[in-house]
Amino acid sequence: MHRSIPTVLALATAVACAGPTPRYDVLEAELRDVVAEAAPNEVGVALLDLATNAYVGIGDTVTMHAASTMKVPVLLELFRQAEAGRFDLDDSVVVRNEFTSIADGSTYSLSVGDDSDDVLYGVIGGKATYRELARLMIVRSSNLATNILIEIVDPDSVAALMDRIGAEGMQVLRGVEDIPAFRRGMNNRTTARALARVLEVLERCEVTTRASCDAMIEILKDQEFNDKIPAGLPPGTPVAHKTGWITGIDHDGAIVYPPDREPYVLVVLTRGFEDDRAQAKEVAAEISRLVWQGLTGGR
Repeated sequence: MHRSIPTVLALATAVACAGPTPRYDVLEAELRDVVAEAAPNEVGVALLDLATNAYVGIGDTVTMHAASTMKVPVLLELFRQAEAGRFDLDDSVVVRNEFTSIADGSTYSLSVGDDSDDVLYGVIGGKATYRELARLMIVRSSNLATNILIEIVDPDSVAALMDRIGAEGMQVLRGVEDIPAFRRGMNNRTTARALARVLEVLERCEVTTRASCDAMIEILKDQEFNDKIPAGLPPGTPVAHKTGWITGIDHDGAIVYPPDREPYVLVVLTRGFEDDRAQAKEVAAEISRLVWQGLTGGR
């Protein structure tokens, strides 16, 4: 049975590491100030301190377009199915660029110009392993790798997993660039709370073996887009995270690993920064900086 994230701020009765006890009330007030200053743009924040189980949520149940954060649940379901024996992660599949819309059954293809990775387009018609596709999906946020994998694992299976772990706010309906579905409002969605739960499941290893969890976390640590949550951390801090952005949407969800203490999960979702992505990144970095300071004392 899964452990749900608390619905209210749970102050710790003990701290699992040396150092000052975090003042979650003070930290929450600081974060609320940042969120208020960003208005009328929307910011959703979910913070889970795995050292104490304290949770802070600000706009954490507001549903937003998931953008590429939906690739984390796909990754988790991929590894779960591999462990169940459906396939081996080192098996190969054909790299193709033709997919079926969930809206009307029509076929569509992805454009290399709209993808953050171009490597996979050079091997269309050839083969790649599940493991290689998983890495490209996360590290370079490859839309092509994502669409290949999501048709294999099946969105219904991802939805069932999200329901089982208590992350119902994460809704993975389809692959990327399914325009007929987009026009009908059939989009992947998430809340900050739901994405935080997915990341918690990964770190606590509640779905797969420790070896698979470690492999997924290492992939997330190799993320190449580091201008949001990592930008607010001391250089060199290990962070396993996944970003996502489309017009007016900029997200980041992370497991942060401070030295000499348990990690914490931080999710920052933003909506509305249509004309200034730099400002959305700055908001995420500032929230990250405040959380680091509040939980570690700046160590």
